[in-house]
Amino acid sequence: MLDLSSFEKALAALGEAIEATASPELKRLMTPAQYHTLRAGLVQSFEFTYELSWKFIKRWLEANLGAVYVDGVSRRELFRIAAEHRLIDDVEQWVFFHKLRNLTSHTYDQDTANEVCEGAVLFYRQAEGLLSVLASRND
Repeated sequence: MLDLSSFEKALAALGEAIEATASPELKRLMTPAQYHTLRAGLVQSFEFTYELSWKFIKRWLEANLGAVYVDGVSRRELFRIAAEHRLIDDVEQWVFFHKLRNLTSHTYDQDTANEVCEGAVLFYRQAEGLLSVLASRND
């Protein structure tokens, strides 16, 4: 049985960061530097939650299929196997999230931050679905 509590907490923090950065009232109350810091927190929360999500996919697959099926596979292949077992719906969308995560590792500028923040909203919905499936099939 997987302990999903760290994933639940990370997802909740990501949701709070998305909500905070989307708030026009909050943005008006902040200086540009404060808002930039808030958005940087959203990017970091996305990074952390994404990392947990693919690791929980791998753990679930290892526990239910066997490590031999997932050890050493590419991220795309991992997502393909996850889709076959109905943990996720859209392999290409998860590959996109992986690309966003890689962007944050190599460069960080305003355009990258904008792209990641927009992608984080899409990711949040997909990660909620993943958590729901993992919780329902966590035996």
